[in-house]
Amino acid sequence: MKVKLFVKSDCPRCPEAKTLAAQLSDVEFYNVDQVDGLAEAAFYGVMSTPSFVITDEIGKEVKSWLGTVPKIDELRKVC
Repeated sequence: MKVKLFVKSDCPRCPEAKTLAAQLSDVEFYNVDQVDGLAEAAFYGVMSTPSFVITDEIGKEVKSWLGTVPKIDELRKVC
């Protein structure tokens, strides 16, 4: 499983999300202020930050938390 974290520079809860992501392995960070991050966010339907998207080996979405910071136990359960 792969964890994708979508953040934005003016997002008030994004620092909390980044701290949480630092406790996990294999996390990809995407800044939606940048073209590449915005494109990836659009692909997964991410419209708010912070957002976590969990994907399988082929990139198919397994679980997501959009516009919120989940508890670490919730993330670890899926990963």
